[in-house]
Amino acid sequence: MSRIGKLPVAIPEKVEVKVENGLVSVKGPKGELELQTRPEVTVEVQNNEVLVTRKNDEKLSRSYHGLYRQLIQNMITGVSAGFQKVLLINGVGYRAEIKDNILTLNLGYSMPIEYIIPEGISIVADGPSKLTISGISKEKVGKCAAEIRSLRGPEPYKGKGIKYEDETIRRKVGKSGGKK
Repeated sequence: MSRIGKLPVAIPEKVEVKVENGLVSVKGPKGELELQTRPEVTVEVQNNEVLVTRKNDEKLSRSYHGLYRQLIQNMITGVSAGFQKVLLINGVGYRAEIKDNILTLNLGYSMPIEYIIPEGISIVADGPSKLTISGISKEKVGKCAAEIRSLRGPEPYKGKGIKYEDETIRRKVGKSGGKK
C-alpha cells in the first residue's frame, strides 16, 4: 500500500472539505480550491480527517492513491496558510518593479520584459532585486516562479540572473588567461 496515500489528512479549524461525485472542494480563510479526482480513488471525510482509498491494486490505482492524497494535503495547506516562493535577481542593472497587474523586469536585454501576473497570484517586490510570489495554489505559485526564473536563469560564471532564494549556484572558474 502507498505509504503516503494511507496517511489521513488532518482538517484544521476554519477549513471545510466537501466531496461530491469525485469533486473535492476545500474552503478556508484564504480562498477556495477544487479538484476532480479519478475513478481509481475514493475520497471520504471522516472525524475531521480526509481519507483517500483506492479501488484495486493495479499499478495505475496505486500511482493515483499517493498523488491525490498529497494534492488534497496541498489544497488544505493552501487555503489555511498559503504558499510562497522568493526569487532573487542578481546582476548590474537587473531590477523588477510592479505597476497594476504587470511585473516589469529589466534583465539586460534591449527591452524590458513585461510579465502579466496571473489571477490568484500576488507578487510583491521587496526592493528592486527580490520578488515574493504567493498564493493558495501550490501549482500556480510554482509555475509562476518557474516562468519568471526562465526569463533569465542564473549563469555559472558571475551568478547573474534570477534564482530561487534557497537555490545554490555552482560557480565555475573563468578563463585562466595565462600567456606563454
